[in-house]
Amino acid sequence: MNYLPLVFVAPLLGFLVLALSRSRMSENLAAAIGVGSVGISALTTAAAIWQFSSAPPEGGFVSVHLWTWMKVGNFAPTFTLHVDALSLTMMSVITGVGFFIHLFASWYMRGDDAYPRFFSYMNLFVASMLFLVLGDNLLFLYFGWEGVGLASYLLIGFWYKDPANGAAARKAFVITRVGDTLMAIALFILYREFGTLNIKELAVIAPTQWAVGSTLATATCLLLLGGAVGKSAQLPLQTWLPDAMAGPTPVSALIHAATMVTAGVYLIARMNDLFALSPFALHMVGVIGAITLLLAGFTALMQTDIKKILAYSTMSQIGYMFLAEGVGAYQPAVFHLMTHAFFKALLFLSAGSVILAMHHEQDIFKMGGLRKHIPFVFACMLIGTLALTAFPFTSGYYSKDEILHQAYLTGNHDLWLAGLFGAFLTAVYSFRLIFITFYGPERFDAKHHAPHGAHSMDHHIPLAVLLVLSIVGGFIHLPLDAVLPHAPIPEGEHHGGIVPHLPLFVSLAGIAVSWFLFLKRPQIPAALASGGLAPIGKLWKSAWGFDWLYDRLFVKPFVWAAETNKNDVVDSIINVVPASLRGLNAALVRTQTGSLRWYAAVAGAGTCLLIALVAFH
Repeated sequence: MNYLPLVFVAPLLGFLVLALSRSRMSENLAAAIGVGSVGISALTTAAAIWQFSSAPPEGGFVSVHLWTWMKVGNFAPTFTLHVDALSLTMMSVITGVGFFIHLFASWYMRGDDAYPRFFSYMNLFVASMLFLVLGDNLLFLYFGWEGVGLASYLLIGFWYKDPANGAAARKAFVITRVGDTLMAIALFILYREFGTLNIKELAVIAPTQWAVGSTLATATCLLLLGGAVGKSAQLPLQTWLPDAMAGPTPVSALIHAATMVTAGVYLIARMNDLFALSPFALHMVGVIGAITLLLAGFTALMQTDIKKILAYSTMSQIGYMFLAEGVGAYQPAVFHLMTHAFFKALLFLSAGSVILAMHHEQDIFKMGGLRKHIPFVFACMLIGTLALTAFPFTSGYYSKDEILHQAYLTGNHDLWLAGLFGAFLTAVYSFRLIFITFYGPERFDAKHHAPHGAHSMDHHIPLAVLLVLSIVGGFIHLPLDAVLPHAPIPEGEHHGGIVPHLPLFVSLAGIAVSWFLFLKRPQIPAALASGGLAPIGKLWKSAWGFDWLYDRLFVKPFVWAAETNKNDVVDSIINVVPASLRGLNAALVRTQTGSLRWYAAVAGAGTCLLIALVAFH
């Protein structure tokens, strides 16, 4: 697999070329480079998958050494690509789904003044994510980890002339840095304890030196979990994700479907041998996922912005993946990661089409009846929503139901119940979006604000492909047995009966409730929202007040401390040095009079002083 470096070199070169063009490149050429570089990456991934499956390597993985990054004493991390079934799965999602998002973006962003700059950032995002999943050591992984953080900052604040967009970008950058710092501390501990950051070496050495449940193992895993919740927008570092909707819609699709938010899920799956040493930390992964999926589900019920509804939906679905990993069901978690990439990319790109059709209107209560105006986009949105709600014969049905089934079989009935209720909420808020946006009366001025459809192949092809994948993606087999363990299901525990079918019944019930409340009797939720339940609705709409809480716990005290101490003692002491130098300079300047007699007198006085010093020595 000597050609493998091309998988990240292509988008990296695309980034460099587009960035150095300084937006002087034509839109067609920028699109060809931006989309084409990711297309080359996708073809390289396809070749790697074909070679890997046709001639499985010994040991189940391939290592491609590129160079030694640095050498400091015994510390010599390398740039070595590690390719196994897990990294190939991630590569296929990143490059495959990423390619179609790029293709859609080439249509969506037409006419933007910074068209080449947009694709340079998108290419950087893909290259960084590929670094992350291909690294054979945690330092290489961390390099890509920080790269996606930078790229997300650049893309969320892409339309930086609006101060709100810049604020959203800074918020995402700062909050994810909290998790990144925790993860960095975990890397320091691992290197101090084992003298290596190579992932496979850690998997072998750690169980021999750390007992299961040991304090150091638990602390390290919790620190890694801190990094994961930051990137994957899970409790308590979830507040950046809705604000990330400030970026262009293809950016939202890339962040939510193919790149950034999946990084935390990948990290925990890749480090499963380490998490096996800390049952408490692993259980916390599941608990955090369960709480997050419920919080996000309630919040999505009250949103009116079409993109924010999908953002909270992503938060909830990532919660399902964390729940699965928390019960040891790593394979269903990664399977759901893949299927979610298909239908969530479809939903976000379809939402982008709706937004452009409505001339950049994003409030679903200013839409209505759109299925008659943009029928193809409606079909895409409907299929994506059915997959999101795990409707039978869609990709989400096979992945999410498997997560819930294994949560039940492993005896984690509390997490199973949380996931089951989350499935009900998902069906309610997802079809609320469908019924309000595409059914009912038209809430826009049909004469002056009539929606228009898209007739570009760059628009149709990505949506059509993702629509098909959202249906058949559940039939894709991921050969993860050699990489990820199976869930620890007790011997003889193969529960049949109604339990495996409950998620389907719950989802159907949620769809029925949504149909009744938002299509047949819309006056009921309106009355509830303005009546006694208004405070609860306000709490849910504010995402349970986490922004308000963090503002008072962290932001305002920090600003107060900065204002109070802007002239603190340390600053005053440090300022003595420049003040003294300025005073000395002023005194010396006064000696420069321009008078020859003054200079001769000074020279004579100096000479006499030197003679006196020598004489009395």
